[in-house]
Amino acid sequence: MYTTTLESLKLALRQEAPETETARQPLSETQYSFGFDIVESGSTAYRDFIAPQLSQVLAPLFKSRAGISVLEIGPGPKSVLGFLPGHMRRKIRSYTAFEPNGRYADRLRKWLSTGIVPEGLPLPHLEPSGEIYRAPFILHSHADDTPPDDIYLSTGGGANKYDVILFCHSMYGMRPHHRYIELALGMLDQQVDGGMVVVFHRQGTLDLAGLVCHRTASLPTGVVRVHNDNESIDRFASFIAGFTMQDAEVNEAVRVKWREACRALGRCDDKDYPGGLAFSAPEVMVAFTQHATVLAELTAHVPQVQGDVMVKNRAARLHRPAAIIRPTEAQHIQHCVKWALKYKVGLAVLGGGHSGHCLWPSVVSIDMGAFDKVHILTAEENQGDGDSESTPLVVAEAGCKTGDIIRQTMAVGLTVPLGSRPSVGTGLLHGLACDSIVGAVLISVDSGSILVVGQVPSQHQPAGAMRPENEADEADLLWAIKGAGTNFGIVVSVTFKTQAAPKYMFRNSSIALTDISDAKRKLLDFDKVFSKDLSQACSADAYLYCDAGQLHLGVTSLQSFLPELAPDLKPGSDDKIVDGVELFETEMYMSEMHGGHGGGKTSAFKRCLFLDDSKADGVAEALVKAIEARPTPLCYLHLLHGGGKVCEIAADATAFGCRDWRYACVITGVWPRDQDETEAARAAVGWVYTVAKDLLPLSTGAYGADLGPDPRDAPLATMAFGPNGRRLARIKTKFDPQNVLAYACPLPKIPTEPKVIIFVTGDSGAGKDYCAAHWASVLNNTDTTKDLRTRVVSISDEAKRSYAIACGASLDLLLHDRAYKERHRAALTAHFREQLRLYPKLREDHFLNVVLNTENVDVLFITGLREESPVEYLSQLVPASRLFNVRVEASKETRRPGYTRLTYRPSYIFINNAIGDEAVRRFAEQHLLPFFHEDLQRLADMVRLVRDFPRPGIDFRHVLGIAEQPGGLALCTSLLQSHYTGDWASVGAVVCCEAGAFVFAPALALRVNVPLALIREAGKLPPPTISGAKSSSHISASLTGDKIEIGQDVVPKGVPIVVLDDVLATGKTLYSVLQLLVDAGIDVADVTVMVLAEFPFHGGRALLHRGFGRAKIQSLLVYGGA
Repeated sequence: MYTTTLESLKLALRQEAPETETARQPLSETQYSFGFDIVESGSTAYRDFIAPQLSQVLAPLFKSRAGISVLEIGPGPKSVLGFLPGHMRRKIRSYTAFEPNGRYADRLRKWLSTGIVPEGLPLPHLEPSGEIYRAPFILHSHADDTPPDDIYLSTGGGANKYDVILFCHSMYGMRPHHRYIELALGMLDQQVDGGMVVVFHRQGTLDLAGLVCHRTASLPTGVVRVHNDNESIDRFASFIAGFTMQDAEVNEAVRVKWREACRALGRCDDKDYPGGLAFSAPEVMVAFTQHATVLAELTAHVPQVQGDVMVKNRAARLHRPAAIIRPTEAQHIQHCVKWALKYKVGLAVLGGGHSGHCLWPSVVSIDMGAFDKVHILTAEENQGDGDSESTPLVVAEAGCKTGDIIRQTMAVGLTVPLGSRPSVGTGLLHGLACDSIVGAVLISVDSGSILVVGQVPSQHQPAGAMRPENEADEADLLWAIKGAGTNFGIVVSVTFKTQAAPKYMFRNSSIALTDISDAKRKLLDFDKVFSKDLSQACSADAYLYCDAGQLHLGVTSLQSFLPELAPDLKPGSDDKIVDGVELFETEMYMSEMHGGHGGGKTSAFKRCLFLDDSKADGVAEALVKAIEARPTPLCYLHLLHGGGKVCEIAADATAFGCRDWRYACVITGVWPRDQDETEAARAAVGWVYTVAKDLLPLSTGAYGADLGPDPRDAPLATMAFGPNGRRLARIKTKFDPQNVLAYACPLPKIPTEPKVIIFVTGDSGAGKDYCAAHWASVLNNTDTTKDLRTRVVSISDEAKRSYAIACGASLDLLLHDRAYKERHRAALTAHFREQLRLYPKLREDHFLNVVLNTENVDVLFITGLREESPVEYLSQLVPASRLFNVRVEASKETRRPGYTRLTYRPSYIFINNAIGDEAVRRFAEQHLLPFFHEDLQRLADMVRLVRDFPRPGIDFRHVLGIAEQPGGLALCTSLLQSHYTGDWASVGAVVCCEAGAFVFAPALALRVNVPLALIREAGKLPPPTISGAKSSSHISASLTGDKIEIGQDVVPKGVPIVVLDDVLATGKTLYSVLQLLVDAGIDVADVTVMVLAEFPFHGGRALLHRGFGRAKIQSLLVYGGA
């Protein structure tokens, strides 16, 4: 592990040099270049942080613009833009840079003009309008050699405006930081929303003075590696210190000291870098939009905390939020949410201050401290709300602490099981306290509404509160709150069910351990003797720790009881009886270890994993190894006994899905508080993660509340919610679509849907699996598509799994033994039909299971489907994917009995009647490869994204804007011509309905030399005409009347017809068009509908299929969302 930061090293180096400024001299350009190159070449930041974060934060902006202009501050010898994906780099049209180092300015110009092999130019579509200024980026200057005022910061940017401004190599020498960022914000193009200033900073804390960021992220694990030779260390050390010494002899003496300091502080135990030096180099990214200065709009309406706020979490204490807001009523929180939605920024929530997410740099934090009331309702008071059980309830507001609730409930003989820390806030709903939750009030971060979910007494529902739109949404929200915290809304209050308050008899004891072997034996004895056969009213916790140089195993035995039911219970001489409040102080670490919480002068960092007893020997080995490697004497391990009650509730009954465990192992790194942010603190944190990594293979889950953005938390987060991860991810996407609560316990991401899903259908024996495998192979072995990740799966495997479980058949043989499968075919089919009768959505569930369980795939071939028109009824479930159907048919001579005659038109039909694989390959080359041609991506890049237009909640794709781009209309019509699956020579007409299709249809008709047939609003075409009813689009109605018309006999009958439209969303407009053609005597089987952009979310294909199933539908582009 690497514990010395570059900032600490800088201080150490400067202490070794004479402090008089005259003795020091700034680095020359050459010296600076040498040092910079060593740091950047030895850094992991570009690969692990800068490139992925920059790509992610800029993706929406790049999608919404045809061309991007960039200003980069201090790029060095090459721009960080070179790390962006190719489709993003191709959109950069203008590039300007301030690079004060002349050597780097020259290298940057060369890099931009000569390219990077083998990819060619790094910014291939760059226009010659930018400039690289060999000058610093400063607040003001009057020097004669500065760039013209109209682009320089002294005027706030003048005429030059940019879409993106980057500070990618820290803000060295730019103080105060916020002034530079404010002036950079003034240089963004204010005419178009979405421009961004992005700062990557390595050393020290950024001074952002109330600026509100769009997004922030951090890389605590960044590392810089340096070769352990004198020349490398000399160049590196002078760069970090920022100077050399003027006097040659003094400089040489200082170099010797610097080498010693670097070697002493940069000791590296990395097996991949033997003999080298390594230093910790945390990175932070902060991104700002033009709304960065809107804080005053919020603080004018909501109270703001003045001065510092004490929080428990060590990491959170280091963060400087934009502001801490302290609302006193629910309407204040609503105002915060609506402000965040308006300006597309995030919010953090501060309750008890235990979470590392409660304060974030440049993010507004909502302090719930004013919501501190505890309301207790007796069973009689609770009867009026329709609860049949009529049990006593507690309504605890989100600013309450665990200790507050226990004290007040105990006063009336009740309690709620809430954990072992009295200072934890009510809103941190991650642990087993979730089993007592029956209801909650929260502020929706999607709408700002006050929502009531579950059982909340009417007198404690705020004015204006409402239930979610439907019962399913309410059930999802309550389920998710019970174990996944404040990820889905800002919790105002929680309603708990109660139980009679027990007393507790406890005993603390400690056993001195002679050595490591003794420690392992005692741990195994503890599991067998102390805890294994305890009743659910008892528990036994173990502590492995070191005190005064002696290794100990501590044990806390605990028994709960109701005094009136155990009048004869006699405590032993070492036993003590306490109530629920006193129980907080019985934990051994609080009362006995290290003088009782380290004398109250320590800081701690912890992670928690769940363990069962099936791997006890391996767990004991890992724990003993861990305590032996502790970096400070205060670190310890706590085995918290589960008792078995946790397992009685199903894993999917609440979001807290980790139920299968006997112990929760709390790994706690502890150090003296006066050593915060020192190597000792970083070593303790690193130790916690190392132990967690070693225990993870032996664990059944991880506790989610502690987890944060640290990359070392990622493997723990995947196990934090047991089987509930995907459901939580979907609920998060639905109830926090703008990710307002981005700074909360990390949830699993919804698996990325494949870009393309190809259904390979056909009758039994047609060769579907054979064809699918060969088509996947073609994609994997063609130069333009070889980087695509493909996979072939059979959806029928889902039915086989269900059948194997229900009937005891061998799943392995069903999947891999054809003869075995044939013997079970009749029973398997009957089982599937019965399941389908019971669960009408079974086909959809099987499809989603296949897609969601096939991660990191670009092209998914699905076989085993026999249902007709799978694209039409399944595309709405995966709206971000392109779906099409290839039906494989055997020749007439080789068809098996029972050939299915189609009642729909698949995307393609492949006749599998040739010997060998040449025909199979040729089909893929002619019909599949075009979907991955770069021209389709070029067309997609021309479609600008406009958010919240024409009304909030709509992500509008400006498809007509294709015609406004140079070459756009020609490219579009060329693709329409080549992607049509029929023969243009036989097409009788290109039919189009005003207004969007009128832009593209004439150009297409001219290109393919086919007559154009116009559909217009009634009354705009001369007679004779045929008219029909029309439906409007889900976005706008371009036609104001209620009827449309087409000229009589302008569309020939009995020949193929192409209907062209710009968009397929709900399908209502095209439905009206197809009905009009049918009324005109056109056979719908002759019609192919071609659209430029399809939005499967709205189910338009399904609507058209229900009315006109024999019409064929093709789309060039597919977009997710509304």
